Amino acid sequence: MNYRHAFHAGNFADVVKHALLVALMRGLLARQKPFRVLDTHAGTGAYDLSAPEPQRTGEWRAGIGQVIGSPDPALADYLALIRAGGYPAAYPGSPAILRVMLRPDDRLVLCELHPEDHAALRERFRRDAQVAVHRRDAYEAITALTPFPERRGLVLIDPPFEQEGEFDRLAAAIAALRHRFRAGIVAAWYPIKHRAPVRAFHQALRDAPVAGGGKGVPDCLACELTLREPTDPTRLNGCGLLVANAPFGFEDRARAVLQALLPLLAPGEDGAAGVTRVTEEA
Repeated sequence: MNYRHAFHAGNFADVVKHALLVALMRGLLARQKPFRVLDTHAGTGAYDLSAPEPQRTGEWRAGIGQVIGSPDPALADYLALIRAGGYPAAYPGSPAILRVMLRPDDRLVLCELHPEDHAALRERFRRDAQVAVHRRDAYEAITALTPFPERRGLVLIDPPFEQEGEFDRLAAAIAALRHRFRAGIVAAWYPIKHRAPVRAFHQALRDAPVAGGGKGVPDCLACELTLREPTDPTRLNGCGLLVANAPFGFEDRARAVLQALLPLLAPGEDGAAGVTRVTEEA
């Protein structure tokens, strides 16, 4: 409830998350059948970069500010959407990016618990019949709003990681979603401060019980970028996007995106980026 994303809009973690999100959406759009997207921590939808919050931190300068001029074709779709979303005056959040990519029969569901951010989000989309806005807890919404009527789509989970146990809640939510909505794609953002919590998160996905008596949430990829060696638990040293049930071709697209971003976001020698398989396909 205390987290306000306006302070961090357009930073390196946003760039990684949103560039990978665009690659995921391209996989959904490859088929004609309609789909739905649930964004569980939607924020306000878009951010004025001249506002006091982003100006106070200036994080966007080391994020989108370093990437916007890239000619790399792996980033072309993402950067076109950022420019269309108002950059350099504004940075579009995931709701704005997702909305632009919807076709007429696709739907977007947005959840935001913070009262002021929810009010701004509802105002932004109040005349949009393709978008539903809820003020509700993200994890409760995941249970209540899935599976989708369209039987295909994406659940984006982007917690602020302000509370203890967030990795545990995230692993449990991914496991539950893969059980109740097998056709759905799940994408979950997570911070990388040091390696131990991330290793435990990935192990929890491997150990999660599944139907039939086995264990392991199937088909999970970890797409990660670190700015520096993640040894200081007091700093945000990198981030990852855990993707379960990725669409065809996403792994190669994600690898290309991360390799394009690495020299721009982490120009030193200690940065790293890549895609690793956490669990195998079922």
